Amino acid sequence: MKAVIMAGGFGTRLRPLTCNTPKPMVPMANKPMMEHIVGLLNHHGITDIVATLFFHPEMIMDHFGDGKRFGVKISYRKAEADLGTAGSVRNAHDLLGTRFIIISGDVLTDFDLTKAIAFHTAKKAKATILLTRSPNPLQFGVVLTADDGKITRFLEKPTWGEVFSDTINTGIYILEPEILDLIPPGEEFDFSKNLFPFLLEQEMPLYGYVADGYWRDIGNLNEYQDAHVDILQGRVNIPLAGTKTNNAYVGEGSKIDTSERNVSGTVLIGSDCHIHHDVVLSNSVIGDRCEIMPGAVIRNCVVWSDTQIGSGAEMSSDVIGNKCTVGDEARIMDNVFVSDHCTIGRQSQISSNVKMWPEKVVEEGATVTRSLVWQDRWLRELFTDARVTGISNIEMNAEFGAKLGAAFGAFVGPGSTVVASRDGDNVSRMINRAVMCGLMSAGVHCNDLRASSIPIVRHELRSGKERGGIHVRKSPYNKNFTDIVFFDGDGKDLPVSKTKSVERLFFGEDFALASYENVGSVSFPERTTESYIERFLNMIDIPPIQGADLKLVIDYSNGIASTIFPNILGNLNVQVVSLNAYLDNRKLTRSKLELEQSLKELSYVVTALKYDLGIMLDAGAEKIFAVDESGHALSTKRLVTIMTKLILQAHPEIKTIAIPISASREIDVLCQDLGVKLVYTRDSHLAMMEAGAKKEIKYIAGTRGGFIFSDFLFASDGMFAVAKMLEGLALAKTRLGTLDAETVRLHTVSNDLACPWHLKGQVMRKLITHTESIERDLVEGVRLYPKKRTNHTTIFMNPDPTRPVFHITAESEDAEIAKQLSDEYSKRIGEWIKSK
Repeated sequence: MKAVIMAGGFGTRLRPLTCNTPKPMVPMANKPMMEHIVGLLNHHGITDIVATLFFHPEMIMDHFGDGKRFGVKISYRKAEADLGTAGSVRNAHDLLGTRFIIISGDVLTDFDLTKAIAFHTAKKAKATILLTRSPNPLQFGVVLTADDGKITRFLEKPTWGEVFSDTINTGIYILEPEILDLIPPGEEFDFSKNLFPFLLEQEMPLYGYVADGYWRDIGNLNEYQDAHVDILQGRVNIPLAGTKTNNAYVGEGSKIDTSERNVSGTVLIGSDCHIHHDVVLSNSVIGDRCEIMPGAVIRNCVVWSDTQIGSGAEMSSDVIGNKCTVGDEARIMDNVFVSDHCTIGRQSQISSNVKMWPEKVVEEGATVTRSLVWQDRWLRELFTDARVTGISNIEMNAEFGAKLGAAFGAFVGPGSTVVASRDGDNVSRMINRAVMCGLMSAGVHCNDLRASSIPIVRHELRSGKERGGIHVRKSPYNKNFTDIVFFDGDGKDLPVSKTKSVERLFFGEDFALASYENVGSVSFPERTTESYIERFLNMIDIPPIQGADLKLVIDYSNGIASTIFPNILGNLNVQVVSLNAYLDNRKLTRSKLELEQSLKELSYVVTALKYDLGIMLDAGAEKIFAVDESGHALSTKRLVTIMTKLILQAHPEIKTIAIPISASREIDVLCQDLGVKLVYTRDSHLAMMEAGAKKEIKYIAGTRGGFIFSDFLFASDGMFAVAKMLEGLALAKTRLGTLDAETVRLHTVSNDLACPWHLKGQVMRKLITHTESIERDLVEGVRLYPKKRTNHTTIFMNPDPTRPVFHITAESEDAEIAKQLSDEYSKRIGEWIKSK
């Protein structure tokens, strides 16, 4: 049997450690990561190895040679382009003529590969994926298997609602040689995105083996540190080089002058080192040929080879690269990463979370510090969907905005144009300008829409003239936070594949800046709003609204719509009373209590004036909240039902609609009665936009007040939703309260259970197993039909994407059944959480 080690990774998120070193060659306990993998394969009798290379291939080939030094035979295959995981293995097909195992050269594991291969053989599988349990499955592919191990579902990089298990893909595969024939040669092709879904579709024998033992993907700098902690604490079974002396493993030729009492935890010291007297070492790894001068203190650190640490220097939880010099009495605080050939001067100080690129020099007595409070959190991930969120002027500061803008500019490319916009908040204004500065520094031109709404930004991008866009706003959920929302060149949310590319550039910090003559420019488009209004009015059936004598109270929430929507309503002959119709950046965020109070005030005005309806737009003009003619505030879920009925009655030509799987089953009843096809989506704006991209779907209703009318715009637009509601009321000659009374209403019982993050995947796995025999939908979360769709009874359960909470919502025509169902599953899930 052969093995393929995939060793072509760039290691972008390990920079600056990987500036001079390919990721598989990064030291792990004083050996390159890939060397541990070679040793594991050799231990299980797999000695014929093919390494696929791409980035800095010569360093890997020089170290491993033909493999004899490591008891194996190694062949190499270099790719001329990035062909993806499967494509790079297909590129080596002539070196593989028998069954083979694929493993990444940059993971740390002690899996029993012999048992996994025996499982593969016993199942007569064409492909077997080695699986493990993970407390945070989001960054990996989640795999569902039947009792016999056959894979039934594969989800690449899921959302929390799609985490149907805590069983993840480790990237270790056992394949039969004929599988290579399914991979197109010379093309980018991925195992998890392309090959395995194809095998599932063709019902080929694809199995998953849950392996016992340790596995960690060294995906970022903190994972690198954590892996060393696990090694030193004995959590992973790998051989440590050197002779064990009390708390230390000491390499050949090393001289230790410090006393034993100064060495605590577990310490790994390479060969030919000199540890002078009074040095304090605790839970650290010291590379080969290092010299630690008298009185130095090193705790929880990884020091690479050929580095000198000066007398009295202090370091804690840091990583120092090859051939560095740390001067006497220097202080290096927590979480500092220093690349190769750096010099840190005597009595200098490096603040926490600083990263130093190769060959940097810190002068004697200098202090290196930056306001990098945000770095703690964003060392792991930057984006939530297409949004970056941080504490205003602390995490989300001008320096950060410029750096993020430069990364986005490097992604779209010099000479491109990007649309920039904001709300009226002062921090938003500052961050918007900072991001534009970063974009310009990368040679990107900016079309600044200044204060504008997200729907108008999307409308501007529909023309295809720009490569992307950003909108900066005060968070609608927390007044102390600021959001930056990113858009693709077509105006849709920037997809995950592209946000990951921007993240890599941001964390890598290696984006090029434009030369003086190529710095970007700023323009101010003049007819953006006029173009939006013109298209808006062309998409509305105006005469029925003008003749309906409708009376509307509208609360603008002090948002940007107050400068746009009055011009539109003036063309509709609607009698309007406006509330909060001026820009006030102090009121752009409303708490739940403030929102409820505003709806009460809106209700009071509607009933006092005897108007037909009241509408509250959110400050970003994307969502709406509604009050009927009697002053009753419709919940956002009930609004979906009423709005859907109104639209379907007014537009019988609509035959297919889409709603999130979490929406009320009242919509199912409506669609059945009207003969309309219903498509379920995940409960996110991105999923709604994806549904709207299908030609047959003209209307998509969200559960949080957002509605998409795809003929007008592929995203939610609160102003257009209000106009369509007015149009529907006029055509149907009805009012919201009347429609509410005439429409089916199901009883709902909801419960939220506290569920620690690390248990969410485990609870979902147990829930999937427990409900196998019950009719269900697994679009997102788990929606059950326990009564075989009678009484319109359902229960929907899903983990919250932003909080350690598990949501349970039961619905039925019978209130008692809904309560019983909610109680039953609340109890069961609660027991699973407590059982851990």
